[in-house]
Amino acid sequence: MTRAAAVTARAGQRDSDTRKSSASRLTLDNLGFLLAKASQRWNDLLYERFVAAGFPEVRPAYGSLLMPLYEEDGLRQGELARRARLSKQTMTTMARALERDGLIERHTDPTDARATLIFLTQRAHQLQPVAEHVLAQLDAHVDGTLPARIRTSLKGALRQIADLDRERVRR
Repeated sequence: MTRAAAVTARAGQRDSDTRKSSASRLTLDNLGFLLAKASQRWNDLLYERFVAAGFPEVRPAYGSLLMPLYEEDGLRQGELARRARLSKQTMTTMARALERDGLIERHTDPTDARATLIFLTQRAHQLQPVAEHVLAQLDAHVDGTLPARIRTSLKGALRQIADLDRERVRR
């Protein structure tokens, strides 16, 4: 049995065990706990690699702002918050941290003095190929661990979880 098949079999057994029992949800097998630990491990791996590549100031959480800016630089702060799925307050706090660490610059929008535009700095542009390489390494590691159909299912499930209650909140 392959490693991926064994992992899948164990997960299926745990799911079955969970359905059979009305025991506490406060276990190491809780979905939220597992999501948090998977995210924590992913972020640890990212940070280790960023430090090794000469970018110790880059925290994995910065990806929430950097990823949308790599797609389109010079976004208004409110639009960046929307794309990053962050509250405006959290967005402002994170933008200050990235600005402090020399990764973004904030400028007044010349077409609307009330709005702020966020731009990547030269340092952030230097980080981009490093981040691409690090993410490719981690993706390859996952590719070697999980079969393609499970990766596809996992991505879809994570998108759904990321959108939990968004419709209810918008109403």
